[in-house]
Amino acid sequence: MTTVSWVFGYGSLMWDPGFHPVETVKARVSGYARSFCLRSTMYRGTEEAPGLVLGLDEQDGGTCAGLAMRIGAQDHAEVMAYLRARELSTDAYREAILPLRLDDGRRIEALAYVMRRDHWQYAGGLALSEQARIIARACGGRGPNCDYLFNTARHLAEIGLADAELDRLSADVRRLMAE
Repeated sequence: MTTVSWVFGYGSLMWDPGFHPVETVKARVSGYARSFCLRSTMYRGTEEAPGLVLGLDEQDGGTCAGLAMRIGAQDHAEVMAYLRARELSTDAYREAILPLRLDDGRRIEALAYVMRRDHWQYAGGLALSEQARIIARACGGRGPNCDYLFNTARHLAEIGLADAELDRLSADVRRLMAE
């Protein structure tokens, strides 16, 4: 794989990257959508009761807003090893180099972790009500599934990239949890 100095974050990498980017810029990628399409059996769920986490899912006409984070040259090898251990632990994602448009007008290529639709953890196409039901009850090694959703939706709103679908899903999960 070509060496790249940018990583695209669309989910927890935005609010918990695990490394210190030397530059962070809002960015968009075309042809993909942020989606709760990955069954989590470790971090936000269990084998018996999987949760759902976000994946970057290919979608004709789709667009996904997130953060482009530049890795410092001196940290590149260490950060890449960390990201691969974190994101490729079950091979549900594949690494892809994608063209991004940054909010400041630059166009770059960045590493992104893209959902593999042929993987057993792929859960694309679930109705929002089913996603809410799963997220409201699931809990894994990194805590309740709802925290992952709420943190991501809140972070997107705080950086000016509010996601209406995640906001609707958050409201549905909160309603289910209150029942």
